[in-house]
Amino acid sequence: MPERARTVQTVKATAARQQFSELVNQVFRREKRVLIEKSGIPVAALISADDLKKFARLEAERERDFAVLDEVGRAFEDASPEQLAGEVRKAIAGVRSTGRSAPKRRARSA
Repeated sequence: MPERARTVQTVKATAARQQFSELVNQVFRREKRVLIEKSGIPVAALISADDLKKFARLEAERERDFAVLDEVGRAFEDASPEQLAGEVRKAIAGVRSTGRSAPKRRARSA
């Protein structure tokens, strides 16, 4: 069953201090997430421990995914734009010669 969407409540830092216990209870009960502003600038968020675990997992996945791009970048860091363009053309031609089509993208759910 999909997780129920939680509202995000924006509060000023002074109000967050005054209502801290109440806000923590609402976050714990998964009723809301809290964005804390100081002088109109978002500076912190109050989220559940489960949300923090999810965030950490997604952050680690993203780092692993982008590590491949960093590796490719290091392999070609001394190449000129013309050399890079040539390598891209060769890679595309190699994929096309195998008769494989590009992977289909999954539709993102809203």
